[in-house]
Amino acid sequence: MEGVKPLRVAVLGCGSVGSQVVRLLEEQAGDLAARVGAPVELAGVAVRRLDAQREVHVPEDLLTTDAAGLVARDDVDLVVEVIGGIEPARSLILAALENGASVVTANKALLAEDGPTLFEAAEKAGRDLYYEAAVAGAIPILRPLRESLAGDKVTRVLGIVNGTTNFILDRMDTSGAGFAEALEEAQELGYAEADPTADVEGFDAAAKAAILASLAFHSRVTASDVHREGISEVTAADVQSAREMDSVVKLLAICELESTDDGQGAVSVRVHPAMIPRSHPLASVREAYNAVFVESEAAGQLMFYGPGAGGAPTASAVLGDLVTVARNRLAGTRGVGESAYADRAVLPMGETVTRYHVAIDVDDRAGVLATVAGAFAEQDVSIQVVRQEGRGADAQLVVVSHAATDAQLSATVERLRGMEIVREVTSVMRVEGGEE
Repeated sequence: MEGVKPLRVAVLGCGSVGSQVVRLLEEQAGDLAARVGAPVELAGVAVRRLDAQREVHVPEDLLTTDAAGLVARDDVDLVVEVIGGIEPARSLILAALENGASVVTANKALLAEDGPTLFEAAEKAGRDLYYEAAVAGAIPILRPLRESLAGDKVTRVLGIVNGTTNFILDRMDTSGAGFAEALEEAQELGYAEADPTADVEGFDAAAKAAILASLAFHSRVTASDVHREGISEVTAADVQSAREMDSVVKLLAICELESTDDGQGAVSVRVHPAMIPRSHPLASVREAYNAVFVESEAAGQLMFYGPGAGGAPTASAVLGDLVTVARNRLAGTRGVGESAYADRAVLPMGETVTRYHVAIDVDDRAGVLATVAGAFAEQDVSIQVVRQEGRGADAQLVVVSHAATDAQLSATVERLRGMEIVREVTSVMRVEGGEE
């Protein structure tokens, strides 16, 4: 590499991911140079506080609190953004691109909210914007969707993309714990934040679902387009009901290409807890792991599995992007940009086709089953499974529907709640898999 001009990297943020990026850049400098074709050097690391404790040692002369000044430097070729959030990350990425740097980011929230602005800036600047680390940590899923399956038609992406919620639901399934107890364990082990709202209410998964749907279906999808429900209302009884059906409850990100009369198709994107059969590959995803299941017309069914978070796994994805972007820089080219040519509409949740599992406390008297079945028939929803549990005051019906629109199923539940024979609709949960 003697005489080859090095590529200089600015890292924005030095938390759990940023510190691991810095470590890998230093420890693997020789290998990275061989893979890229030029040395890759740190130009600077932007931090909030110079005196903060960090997981790795960063030379003081590389640290700065002036992130805007760092990305504006003429000697910076590549910028890694791992600050997170919307601002100042958006302004810094736009400034870096305008100044001629290529960008690697792990910022799912920003991409899901305002990705088109970033992609347009990268296109205008003739630079790369890569973001593999924004979804599912170390799991390579965005590049396969963007490149490996570019010649195929993806029809469905089904994923467990949040490790915190998967850990909680896994504990509820294996130990019989309630939500609060499982959440407390997740916090003690460091899988959940002190304020777990972004995870347990599905905000994190919704941002990732928007990114996955945008790539899979070549259409712009934002986080606001995603129907979102979290897991805080999932009960031990729900998990037990799933077990009795030989199923398990998972928080799923579901992106589907729905057929339309004009042949163009429309996009359905949702995040919610659902029961899936234990025979489904995603049912075996345990602890805080992530997995994404992809269906396409030619390739068929593919699954990508691995650690979906954590400093080192996420930094691995960042470095993978960095090598690609650096190679493009040396070759004077740029990689694949945004692909939104299909411009498909996003369906409202009410038009999405799904199935329901409904548990109903009912009066134990003749004709109850027929009356409940009538409520489903009124909305043109057929019943796949029905069973009665208990007698007298403990009588309960459990109904699993065939596929229907969410609006039909929701109307059915509201009708049930208004019936004299129904004491309470105790649980409503969607069901995925197990029916074509």
